[in-house]
Amino acid sequence: MSSRSASNPQGSAQHRRHSSTLASVAGLANAEKSGVGQAGPHRRQGNQLHLTGSPSPRSSGKPELRANEQDQKLRQQAIAAAQQGYYEVAINLLSELLERHQTSATDYNNRGLVYFQSGEYEKAIADYNQAIALNPKLASVYNNRANYYAAQGQLAEAIADYGVAIDLNPGNTRAWINQGITFRQLEMYEQAIGNFELALHFGQLEGHIYAERGRTFHVMGDWNCAIADYQKALQILLLTHTESAQRLRQQVETWLHDLLSPLRA
Repeated sequence: MSSRSASNPQGSAQHRRHSSTLASVAGLANAEKSGVGQAGPHRRQGNQLHLTGSPSPRSSGKPELRANEQDQKLRQQAIAAAQQGYYEVAINLLSELLERHQTSATDYNNRGLVYFQSGEYEKAIADYNQAIALNPKLASVYNNRANYYAAQGQLAEAIADYGVAIDLNPGNTRAWINQGITFRQLEMYEQAIGNFELALHFGQLEGHIYAERGRTFHVMGDWNCAIADYQKALQILLLTHTESAQRLRQQVETWLHDLLSPLRA
């Protein structure tokens, strides 16, 4: 039996890349360090949106502090809108922030992410490029731009940008996973496996990592390793009660069924 006997062996890669998340502003100052605020695992599937920003200070009556609180409120509103799929509302709120802070790389990155998720890819890449021009050391924007390149089939460019994201933040689990998936698309299986094994050391998103490593073993024809990884992924994902985890669990169940069905015939 061929290692590619299962239907669509690469999987729906475009929908599994991890992109940055819009999440509550509180605690996001550490997002870059933890790697969870980037364009994220489940490569482009189960994307999580993060709006980075420092926690808003308590009001002291000073105009600049009140302005900061207003900015944080706009970010929180944009988060809520994007999470509910109201992308136009989120974009308008982020655009309002950019009118106030025209040199905010973070807000350009975040608006680019919402554009990407709403399918406005040219506007997304324009915002990502602007964010990089303003802050070349913002790791998450390289991960997001790499997801754009991967979605456009520009896999070499995607590999390069994931590499920059990793260089800037070696603990960026999402970028390691995304780059590994892209290596798999290029049939660079050993490099893909290496990425997933490194990603496991960070103790984050293990269900996603085992799923993607299992898929790589699957298309390589190493079915015993694939089955073991699929089963590990399912054990973890069954205990992870998020929408993205449940979507991935269903995908892993399909992959495992595709792998085992010919063996049961």
